[in-house]
Amino acid sequence: MSGITIGHLYPEHLNIYADRGNIAVLDRRCAWRGIPFEVVAVDVGDPLPRADLYYLGGGQDRDQMLIAGDLVRHAADLASAVADGAGVLAVCGGYQLLGHSYRGHQGAEMPGIGLVDLVTEAGSTRMIGNIVLECELDAGDRRRLVGFENHAGRTTLGAGLTPLGRVLSGHGNNGSDGGEGVHAGGIIGTYVHGPLLPKNPWLADWLIRRALAGGGSGEPLEPLDDALELEAGRVAQAIAGA
Repeated sequence: MSGITIGHLYPEHLNIYADRGNIAVLDRRCAWRGIPFEVVAVDVGDPLPRADLYYLGGGQDRDQMLIAGDLVRHAADLASAVADGAGVLAVCGGYQLLGHSYRGHQGAEMPGIGLVDLVTEAGSTRMIGNIVLECELDAGDRRRLVGFENHAGRTTLGAGLTPLGRVLSGHGNNGSDGGEGVHAGGIIGTYVHGPLLPKNPWLADWLIRRALAGGGSGEPLEPLDDALELEAGRVAQAIAGA
């Protein structure tokens, strides 16, 4: 059986709010199905490995500044990998660096990799709380996504870009346009922590299915018993008032 390789970028710097749990979920859901799974950590100065999915977690401004320049070094290779079918999952600080730039609290502008057309600027207040989205990653298949957001960044998507989901409860990208995150082919960026995947097993399986198919929609995966995960999602929705 073909397997999945994850390129985990800067795990020592981008790992707040238990974002490494997203990797653990992908690992377990693959193991339960007998799908080979490998994680390759990429630290500052390392080459970019070939991978089916690249993952960037969240980090505070100071951590983002430590790795931003090194990440830019990989911009062309990441764009090439995505064009060849690789996926990208980026959360919070990692999401901000997918765009053209991020201007932090102190006014310093960090370079992004321009993988997607978005810009972010820190606002004067933080957007904190439970969040619920309505997503449609595959045409006609609407899903609820739940989690927790805690960010000062206000992200604006470029014309023609699609958000990951429509905000039903919470703030989202900037608190004003009703969208959260970004979805561009195999690229998903989001402010949703929690971590993201434990309460949203459908999204974990979407990423796995796409990775196995080399960027295509792929075949349906063997169903798993997601009763606990679904109950956690139900409770999160109730807390958020959605």
